[in-house]
Amino acid sequence: MRSRPRWLRFSNAGVSRTSPVKPGASPAGEPRWLVPFVLACLFLLCALPLISLVKAGFAGLASGNSIGVLTEPATYAAIRNTLLTATGGMVISVVIGALFAFAVALTDIRGKLFLSFAFMLPMMIPPQVTALAWVEMTGPASPLLKTLGIAPPLGSPQPLYSLFGISLLLGVQHAPLVFLALKAGLSASPRDGVEAARLSGASPFRVFLDIVAPLAAPGLIAGAAIAFVSGVGNFGIPAILGIPAGITVLPTLIYTRLASFGSGTFGEIALLSSLIAAIAAMGLILQQRALSGKDYRIIGLSGANAAFSLGRFRVLVELGLAAILFLVLVAPFAALIASSLVPAYGVPLTWQTVSLRAYEEILFRQTMTLSAFGNSLFLASSAALGLLVVAAPTAYLMNRRKGVLAGTLGILIEIPYALPGIVLAVAFILTFAAPLPLLNVSLYGTIWIILIAYFSSFLAVSLKPVMSAFLQMDPSLEEAARLSGAGFFRRMRDVILPLVAPAAGASIILVFLIAANELTVSALLWSAGTQTLGVAIFNLDDSGSSDLASALSVLVVIMVMALMAALETLANYLPEGVLPWRN
Repeated sequence: MRSRPRWLRFSNAGVSRTSPVKPGASPAGEPRWLVPFVLACLFLLCALPLISLVKAGFAGLASGNSIGVLTEPATYAAIRNTLLTATGGMVISVVIGALFAFAVALTDIRGKLFLSFAFMLPMMIPPQVTALAWVEMTGPASPLLKTLGIAPPLGSPQPLYSLFGISLLLGVQHAPLVFLALKAGLSASPRDGVEAARLSGASPFRVFLDIVAPLAAPGLIAGAAIAFVSGVGNFGIPAILGIPAGITVLPTLIYTRLASFGSGTFGEIALLSSLIAAIAAMGLILQQRALSGKDYRIIGLSGANAAFSLGRFRVLVELGLAAILFLVLVAPFAALIASSLVPAYGVPLTWQTVSLRAYEEILFRQTMTLSAFGNSLFLASSAALGLLVVAAPTAYLMNRRKGVLAGTLGILIEIPYALPGIVLAVAFILTFAAPLPLLNVSLYGTIWIILIAYFSSFLAVSLKPVMSAFLQMDPSLEEAARLSGAGFFRRMRDVILPLVAPAAGASIILVFLIAANELTVSALLWSAGTQTLGVAIFNLDDSGSSDLASALSVLVVIMVMALMAALETLANYLPEGVLPWRN
């Protein structure tokens, strides 16, 4: 057996820690190439696309060729529909997410981990799959409703092809975001304050109203803002539900503009993307104003003992939460399965009509879906593994450098993740539409532009678990290795990487999980031969092949659940806070 490196045999007592490093100074043992490497990567992935977007927007305004798009009736209608659906979806997200957050964080219901895990699934499932599942679950031609004998009469309208239907599904899709934002704050409710109020004779309702609710305001406002911003940039749900009904929002308007390419298209989509970014920024500014001037600091103990006992109402609350999960998760998935097993949309599922033909087509005959599987697996695995090459040095640098540099890097990394995916895709089109300097090769229309866009969009996702591991690692271990003469790469191999390996594994699975089902970015960047799973599902549904779209969606949902289950099995080896449903 190979003996451990001698720096790992140092005891902590025998190692002298370095003196605190001034903000911005270069700590001892940091390689010279680290800062230039990280800055170059973040400039290419985060700063350059945004600069191209802003530059194209100003150029369109200055030339006057693209400014007409801002005064067109279609643009006004898209802005109105975007605001209505994003606001309506935000309200529904707040109602559903807050209900689950209060129940899981403050009451004594059973199965909290299972409820949190199941409630997170809609957020992990691609939005176009969510929309397709609900379409298959409702309306007069639903195979599931026909099988149960409760389908509306033929000729009845599809209720989801409306502004309300888009808002409803945006609310279902983004309710987990409100749940996550609110649950963290509720878990810190003041235990001693709650106990003092109870001893004073206050009713549970009065305790909730006077103590818990005011302290939950920051999480509730933050969750509402995130749900609004996510609704503004969502493409999959408005595309599946809005395009058949002639309802256009800004993301689908950009998609149609790019499809009908013209001389001023780049300037027009840059301006439309700026409108989306402005609306998203407006939501975040309103969040900041709502929280400004208020102090939400907690003095005293906090924790799980602040939970309310439901008594005989516990079973009733548990059944209510289970009913919501059945409606937003089980029933739509059952409708997807039913639709994938019938020969045509509208045929009831019986022993005579059941067929696996759609799965055979998807897995063995359809060239497009096989190509989509291969592209998505390549893009997701490449992004998940490749991002570690950037995330690990970045996390190391941000952990060792406190102050302005770390703060600036953090902002640069968060901006592409916070921007709506449609805006990020437009930024990359504008950046890489022209041939690359010196190489004279254009990335536009190739799979590589999608991969680079994934690198930019998911860098924040990859960084979080690795950063958490670095923050929880004792710096004396690396310091002992450095004092023993180990170079940077030797320290990374023998000290740092073994300690952050579980978090790196979680990072790989999380990025793979999100990237494999992505649609919004790839919807604008794909071309013939580079379509992804998300694009394939959208195209199949758009062409009327609902059984094939449903079968492919079922396979995607199974993959999502399997990856989430794999993450759950690693939970005991991961830093705290990495898995959102355990946060």
